[in-house]
Formats: sequence, structure tokens, C-alpha cells
Amino acid sequence: MIAEPLQWLCAVLGALMVGISKAGIMGLSILSVALFTHVFPSSKQASGLVLPLLIFGDIVAVLSYRTHTQWRYILKLMPWTATGVVLGYFALGHISDRTTRIMIGVIIVSLCVLGYWRRYLTVQTPEARLPKHWGLAAAIGVIAGFITLIANAAGPLMAIYLVAMRLPKMQFVGTAAVFFMVLNLFKVPFMVNLGLITAQSFEFNLMLAPAVLLGAFVGRWLLMRINQQLFETLVLGFSAIAGILLIV
Repeated sequence: MIAEPLQWLCAVLGALMVGISKAGIMGLSILSVALFTHVFPSSKQASGLVLPLLIFGDIVAVLSYRTHTQWRYILKLMPWTATGVVLGYFALGHISDRTTRIMIGVIIVSLCVLGYWRRYLTVQTPEARLPKHWGLAAAIGVIAGFITLIANAAGPLMAIYLVAMRLPKMQFVGTAAVFFMVLNLFKVPFMVNLGLITAQSFEFNLMLAPAVLLGAFVGRWLLMRINQQLFETLVLGFSAIAGILLIV
């Protein structure tokens, strides 16, 4: 499937980033998307090929953090996210890779700016958070579902949302782990139907699975050694960098 040493290096690093992001710093997930787009010429092809790796990382993260899951956020988001996945399925054949990347990048950078602005305004009021109106969950959910089917790029979007909800880092990772496991499993039939997951691509996934597992151990090691403020800063910072990389 890939032959060049540089492609394999990008693929292994991408798989490592998947593991780190699932078990540690979620903002790194989009860097794995960027690395895999250097391995495969089409971001749509990369989206299907990477999905089983993401599910493997999700399972490892759920086993590690399931006791910290905050189900109310998952139940609030999931119906809207499923709607976004269906919309993405029908839109996939009608938008170009370049348009997809720019669209996702602009959304992510805009939300990162909003996240930093919120932190600046609430520095004197630690309990402040975004309002929990259903419309916010609906908008985030639909956009996340849409872009996750197009390019597996919902990680930074959900990271910004969960940071805005002021979840402690363990609850943040536990909630994200279960949410993305359910979401990514929901996407599988759509990806198979589109021909983006095949027996050959799954063999490729199996070769990279050890790198995902190693990344998960690294991510957990990092998570245990950083405080809440640094955790939020890293999540927003990596998300912003990833969004800019998608745009340029």
C-alpha cells in the first residue's frame, strides 16, 4: 500500500499520535490526520484507512478511563453528531479535498480563538463556562459528525467544547474516549459502503496497531504529570496549530 521509507515514517508517527491523543492530549489527534494526508494522496482515502486505528485507540482509552465518563455530555451530543455523519456521507462525493481541509481548518482556528477569549474573560470567575443550551450541543454535534466522516478531524472541535465545559482532565479524557468510540463505530458501515475500508486497508491497520498502543501509554504518562491549566492550554494550542496546518 505504501513503499517509501518517508511514507512509513509518517504512518508510524501518525499512529503514535493517535494513541497519545486518545489517552492523553486530544488536540494531537489532528496532527495524525495531517501526517496521514502526507502518506496518502487523498484525505478521503486517509480518513477511511485511519478509522480502524482510531477505534483501537478509543478502546484502549475507554478501558483506561471509563470510570471518569460523564454520560450527560455524550447523550446530549450523540443524536446531533449522528445527523452530522449522515450529512457528511451524502456530501463526501461533492466537495474537494482542498475545500474540506480549508473548511475544517477555519472552523477549528475560529473555535480556538473563542476558547482563548473565553479563558481571558473568565480569569477572575473560575466557575464561568459556556451556556449549556441545547442549541450549542446541536451545533457542535452536527459539525463534529460532518467533519469526522469527511476527514476524521472532529477531535479538536470536541476538545474545545469539553474544555469550554470546564471538565477536569480525567473526566475530559474519559468522556471523549467513550464518545469517540461510539461515534467511530457508527461511522464504519458508511466507510465500508464508500469503499474506504477494505481488507487490504485493514491489514495496514494491523501493522500500525502496536504504534497506537505505545502512543496510548505515552499519552497516559503525560496526562498523569500535567496540571489542569497546562492540559487545557496544550489542548487548545495543538488544536490551533493543527487548524492552521490544514488551511495552509
